[in-house]
Amino acid sequence: MTVEQLIVALVVVAAVGFGVARTIRIIPQATAAIIERLGRYHRTLTPGLNLVVPFVDRIKELIDLREQVVSFPPQPVITSDNLVVSIDTVIYFQVTNPKAATYEIANFLLGVEQLTVTTLRNVVGGMDLERTLTSREDINTELRGTLDEATGKWGIRVNRVELKAIDPPSSIQDSMEKQMRADRDKRAAILTAEGRRQAAILEAEGEQRAAVLRARGDAEASVLRAQADAEAQAMRAKGQADAIGMVFKAIHEGKPDQHLLAYQYLQTLPEIAKGDANKLWIVPSEMGKVLENLGGLFAHDKPQSPPEV
Repeated sequence: MTVEQLIVALVVVAAVGFGVARTIRIIPQATAAIIERLGRYHRTLTPGLNLVVPFVDRIKELIDLREQVVSFPPQPVITSDNLVVSIDTVIYFQVTNPKAATYEIANFLLGVEQLTVTTLRNVVGGMDLERTLTSREDINTELRGTLDEATGKWGIRVNRVELKAIDPPSSIQDSMEKQMRADRDKRAAILTAEGRRQAAILEAEGEQRAAVLRARGDAEASVLRAQADAEAQAMRAKGQADAIGMVFKAIHEGKPDQHLLAYQYLQTLPEIAKGDANKLWIVPSEMGKVLENLGGLFAHDKPQSPPEV
């Protein structure tokens, strides 16, 4: 084999190898390749091993099919009460149609960003500052619906839209902080007053219950003392009655005569006259009869003189 033949053989082998290399295309996972044949769209290559016609088919672009997260710089937005707020947004989107994402828009990422800014200004422009700060979920939902509908023809699905930050002007922030501080002080004063009122009410209720319990205790003690006094009086009356009964029984069993009774009556009179306050004695009408009985008693007891002879 001559040198010329060897060179030709090497060129042929190189051309065949280059053709085979151009024929075989390996597409990574979660990636799609747009194939153009002679300048026109031919087909979309899926992940794995693919065969193309060398020098006729070419890969225009590789499209990432994974969900992408894009954070846009802060955008000034004017609210309905003419206040400028700065809003940061984050968008989660995914390419669902590689052909549409390639041929329907030149730069779908730039298109999503500009569409987000425009939609955000339209949505927030109809809200005042207070509602804008407190309605993040509503803004996110409205943004997602509008963007998903607008980007559908681009082969893009918007999964989520999040507002990272809503920054009002510095003067508004100072006013809001003063208002929040005043509201906190007001709530603290209201809670303090409410606590004092509740404490006063509880203290009054406690004193009232204590007074009721004391009165109930005094009433029960008075009832118990009255019952004890009544029982003591009843026992004393019973004892006196028993004593009188015993004396009466003893007197009747001894069968006393009038002289003994008169003598006992005289012994009782000094007991009646005891005491410094007794200045006047009242002699009962029966005193005469008592003295007559006593006199008769002594007359009977006097020894009789012997009869004269």
